[in-house]
Parts: sequence; C-alpha cells; structure tokens
Amino acid sequence: MPIKKSDLYASIWKSCDELRGGMDASQYKDYVLTMLFLKYVSDKYADDPYGLLDIPEGSTFDDLVELKGNPEIGDKINKQIIAPIAEANELRGVIDQTDFNDDEKLGSGKEKVNRLSNLIGIFQDANLSFGQNNAGDDDLLAMPTNT
Repeated sequence: MPIKKSDLYASIWKSCDELRGGMDASQYKDYVLTMLFLKYVSDKYADDPYGLLDIPEGSTFDDLVELKGNPEIGDKINKQIIAPIAEANELRGVIDQTDFNDDEKLGSGKEKVNRLSNLIGIFQDANLSFGQNNAGDDDLLAMPTNT
C-alpha cells in the first residue's frame, strides 16, 4: 500500500513534537531526518543485495526497534545502527553527525530512553513502509529506484 503524504507529514510533525523542549527547533531536523533516513534505507535496501546502499546485519530499522526501552539506547543507536551503515557506505561524516546520546538535547536517563523510544515508535507506524512505495520512476522521497 502506498504511503500517503499526509501520513508522512503527520509522522514528521509528531517526531518534532516528541523532541520539543530539549533543543532548539532548528535542531529537530538533525534527529528527524536521520531517523527518516534509517527507516527509508532499511525498508528499501535491507533485503536487497543489489541495492544502492548496503545495510549491515544488525543495523536495520527492526534492530533499531529492538532498542526501545534499552537504558543505553542513544549510545547503541550511534554505534550499532548508524556507524555500521556509515562505514559500509562511505558515509562517515555525513549520516553520523547527529548524537543520539546527547544528554543536553535529549535528556538523561529515563527521559532520554522514553524520548528516543517514542521517536522510533513514530517511524515504526505500519503506514510508513517505503519498501514498495513508488510513484512512477521515483519513490515518495524523490530518490531514484534501482530497478
């Protein structure tokens, strides 16, 4: 089932709302776009050996979901999810700039765990599946397909 733009926009808005209070609104994009990127590349390329990006085992969005509620969620997102994707695809210094373990921006302890778990949950929505979502030769995010 194709993703509705309204569902995508609602998810982006909810994710910004989840980040409210800990950082300047101009910094929401760093976390939201990184999370959206992780969801997108996982849906599109995790099971595709010929995909445009390599998604290493243990670094899929499903692996990210498994971190919900983990006391070390921020550190694990940085090191177990984002870093391997950056390394495998020569994206160091590009997708790994956002610190998901930043206590100043995300809170500390249970507050950070809840905030990141809720953020993941927003993108976990069944209506946000990018795997088969194509519009003509481009997908919803205007990335060329590899077919």
